[in-house]
Amino acid sequence: MPGKPSLLAFRSGELLSYLAGVLLTVFFVVQLAQGEVQRQDGIAEFEQTAQATTAQAGTAEDTQPDFENTGEPDTSLWAPGRLADYKASLQAQLPSVLGVLEVPSVGLKVPVYSTNSELVMDRGAGIIDGMSYPHEPGNIGISGHRDGYFRVLKDVQVGDAIVLQSLEGEKRFRIDATQVVAIADTTLLRDTDDQTVTLVTCYPFYFVGHAPKRFIVTASLDTTNVNQN
Repeated sequence: MPGKPSLLAFRSGELLSYLAGVLLTVFFVVQLAQGEVQRQDGIAEFEQTAQATTAQAGTAEDTQPDFENTGEPDTSLWAPGRLADYKASLQAQLPSVLGVLEVPSVGLKVPVYSTNSELVMDRGAGIIDGMSYPHEPGNIGISGHRDGYFRVLKDVQVGDAIVLQSLEGEKRFRIDATQVVAIADTTLLRDTDDQTVTLVTCYPFYFVGHAPKRFIVTASLDTTNVNQN
């Protein structure tokens, strides 16, 4: 029949498209699984490094943990472009990791790197240039992408806990406030006498293009739950 060749061609093309979709899905799942293994291995390596380092008197501040690939986050809220950037970053070398940031109320657990480059924030969170490191006094400024790891910050509440692990030990902070500010407003990034944490991401969270503002979470040290090793 005259219509059969074209019908067969159509069905063949449809089958090839389906198979291509299946292969892409399998590749995506394998990439995420690989990332999750790297994340678990990295956190375990950080914890082992911290334990070994604190066992050696006077050396904790001179040693940086070496864990690079941190693997699969919960990407359900991520923008497709950010997810693609994250997958592309899995093979890249990253700078030193200073610790792990956790906000239990929103399920955030992410490595904190020593800088806040685009690559770093594709894979975790980073210390803002010129602000304190986790083992130092003052204002610890940590930034992350609004369409990646830090998108969950939209759901935090005043009083929620922030847990920051470093070679110094584990410290807990309590969220004092959340604010939306202009990009040029760096008031909340100023140094503080007491140890504080300031989380920074772009805003609005679902804005298409370069977000015009910043969403900032400020937190004070919870002195009732300080655990220094």
